Amino acid sequence: MSKTSDFEIAPLRSLDDFLLESARFQIPNVNDLEKWGKRVSSNLLYYQSNYFLMSLIIFVIVGVIHPTKMACGFLVTAIIFMVFSYITNERFAAAQFKKKHPIISLLLILSGCYFVAYMLKSLLVFMFGILLPISATFIHASLRLRNIKNKIVNRVENLGLKRTPMGIFLEELGLDQEGF
Repeated sequence: MSKTSDFEIAPLRSLDDFLLESARFQIPNVNDLEKWGKRVSSNLLYYQSNYFLMSLIIFVIVGVIHPTKMACGFLVTAIIFMVFSYITNERFAAAQFKKKHPIISLLLILSGCYFVAYMLKSLLVFMFGILLPISATFIHASLRLRNIKNKIVNRVENLGLKRTPMGIFLEELGLDQEGF
C-alpha cells in the first residue's frame, strides 16, 4: 500500500466539539512534558482542519484591520529573503561589487537599513498576523482535553491507514505520537 495514495484531508470538526459545550479544557501539567506533548500532537492531528480555518480567519482579520501594513510587511519579508538568498548564492559577485563601488554599496546598505527601520511597524504587523494563529493553535491544542473519538482517529493515523497534512508535517518534524 503506497503512502502517498492514501493522502486525505481531515474533516472539519463541529464547533461544539472544537470550542463549545462538549469541549473540555484543562491547564496541562507542565511537569509531565510527555503527556502534554501527546495531548498537543493528538489535538493537532484531530483538529487540523479547524486549526487551518482558524489560522486563515485570524490572518484575514489582521489583514483587514491593517491591509497596508500587512502588504508592506509581506513585501519587506520577501525582499529580505531575496537579498539574503542573493548574497549567500553570489558572495563573490557581491564582494567584487563592494570593492569596485564602495560608495554605492554604503548607500545601498544605509537605504536598506532605513527601509527596514521605516517598515518595521509593517513587518511587526505581518509577523503578528502569522504568529497569532500559531499561538492560538498551540494554546488550544495544549488546553483541549482529548476525547475517545480523538484517540481512535489518532490511532488510525498512526497505523498509517490515513495520511493527513498535519500527520505528514508532524512526522517530518519527528513529532509524531510514537516519537513522544
